Amino acid sequence: MRLIPILGLLAMAGCVSTVEPGQVSRPAPTQAVQKAPSTPTRDKLQQFQSVVNTVEPVAERECRARTSGANCDFRIVVDDRKGQPSNAYQTVDKSGRPILAFTLALIADVGNRDELAFVMGHEAAHHIEGHIPRQQQNAATGAILLGGLAALTGASSTVVDQAVDIGAGVGARSYSKNFELEADALGTVITKRAGYDPVRGAQFFTRIPDPGDRFLGTHPPNAQRIETVRRVNAGL
Repeated sequence: MRLIPILGLLAMAGCVSTVEPGQVSRPAPTQAVQKAPSTPTRDKLQQFQSVVNTVEPVAERECRARTSGANCDFRIVVDDRKGQPSNAYQTVDKSGRPILAFTLALIADVGNRDELAFVMGHEAAHHIEGHIPRQQQNAATGAILLGGLAALTGASSTVVDQAVDIGAGVGARSYSKNFELEADALGTVITKRAGYDPVRGAQFFTRIPDPGDRFLGTHPPNAQRIETVRRVNAGL
């Protein structure tokens, strides 16, 4: 896929779904500290276009080399909905084409090209690793198991439905930290092969809140992610 001009991206980005298996985001701030999301300058938008031009073909090449029959025609878009926080995510459209979406705030907030390239490589890696279908399968398994257990106890249909919802949520989160680390590892490869410094790019994690090591949290600690990038980069 060739890059759509920035103005074209902005015009169509409002239709992008906000599925978040590949989220690289800041937790929603509390009311007391909430601030308006940043707006990218022209230079930042030009930087985004330049990084897309170099990372996209590498991501597509890695996708074709590492998958069989997957759609590797990445479409990279800007989510220009007003008020969106600094965030990037991967999803697919109705035809199965992979979408990598970046909010205006993230484009404004990245410190340099290496950080932007790393985030882009990370999101592409989510698709290459098949994280969306794997997450959906985990959610379905959790829903069946917990819903089935509730049904065996003779629970009411309301309680069974609640158990299904809880099981789906637990299942979807059960391997999400591993998915993030897998995407960090492959994202390191994509970033390096596109000509950027992934270790410098991973400094992005030092400027966002650390999620810690919460039970059933969706993201691993930032230090663990940076260490993964350093380890993979040292072997390239």
